[in-house]
Amino acid sequence: MRTKAETPPDAYPGPVDRRATVFGRLAISAVIVAAAFGVLLLGFQWLRAQTPTDNAQKALLSMAAILWGVGGIALIYVVLNYVVESFPPRLMRAVQPYIFVGPAMAVLAWYLALPTVRTFWISLHDRTGESFVGLANYVAVFTQRIMFEAFRNNLLWILFGASLTVVFGLAIAVLADRSRFENIAKSLIFMPMAISMVGAGVIWNFIYEVRDANSPQIGLLNAIVVALGGEPQAWTALVQPWNNLFLIAVMIWMQTGFAMVIFSAAIKGIPDELLEAARVDGANEFQVFFRIMLPYIGGTIITVLTTVVIFALKIFDVVMVMTGGQFGTHVIATQFYRQAFTNQNKGYASAIAIVLLLTVIPVMIYNLRHFSEEEAF
Repeated sequence: MRTKAETPPDAYPGPVDRRATVFGRLAISAVIVAAAFGVLLLGFQWLRAQTPTDNAQKALLSMAAILWGVGGIALIYVVLNYVVESFPPRLMRAVQPYIFVGPAMAVLAWYLALPTVRTFWISLHDRTGESFVGLANYVAVFTQRIMFEAFRNNLLWILFGASLTVVFGLAIAVLADRSRFENIAKSLIFMPMAISMVGAGVIWNFIYEVRDANSPQIGLLNAIVVALGGEPQAWTALVQPWNNLFLIAVMIWMQTGFAMVIFSAAIKGIPDELLEAARVDGANEFQVFFRIMLPYIGGTIITVLTTVVIFALKIFDVVMVMTGGQFGTHVIATQFYRQAFTNQNKGYASAIAIVLLLTVIPVMIYNLRHFSEEEAF
């Protein structure tokens, strides 16, 4: 057995040899990755070229596309991971995180970042998207009466919808905690979260339904009012802002379950020793709630509030299904829809979309920053 001193100098690869080995691995890796992407692309092109003649063939092609897409992406990840693991340790540690994050970032860039830039560019043009008009569309957004009405309504959704959702969710979470019927109560309150916003709008349209005073009322709310001796009302067509408040009730009904679940998890994370020590020291339940529970779950409250605020800023489905934006119930999102698809004003609609994006971004950034700093959950 040779010692290190007896080993010939050419037994160890020099810098040039190591560099050649690394470049060789990179070249082979590039060929493997390109081949995997090529096979995946050819499969999708073949599927696109097919012309199914009946529903059975359409179903089979749909399943094949799903399996090919999911399986192909999984194969790409496996191949990329195998390739990266063949790199030298230092290069592997530097490249491996981007292998898993890179495709997701590429998808986000292609389907989110680039369309946002494109939308901003269109917002600087006229209704046809051809003539450059600069910031004229943004001036119109902040000067037209209908947009002021939309801004005001979105503010109402935030002030009443988001705040009451958090208040009710927190109250139910506290009251249901350690109750005998906790699971049943929480399941019933969380159930509206399983309904789509469109479905919720249809349900509440039936609740608010109004008929002629001489006809039987099929709407639950008007049936109760008539039974109590009152007159039926067109609840979603009342004088503002009351009709907006009746729409906001739908969001509160749906989102309270979400807030309740998050708050319930946070409350159960409070150490029992802390609560018992406060009660032993003579604190009543109100003092325990305001001086122990609220400060302890303060980060969770802020996170849930900002999440619901973002939801309220983007509200669209309920308003569109229940009133279509009539009777002074327009919000920013419905105005965008109206300008884009009804009035065919591409530039103005794009400006509204950018304004909506700019209103959501600060709240989202604050939410993420607070989440990372406080570890609210």
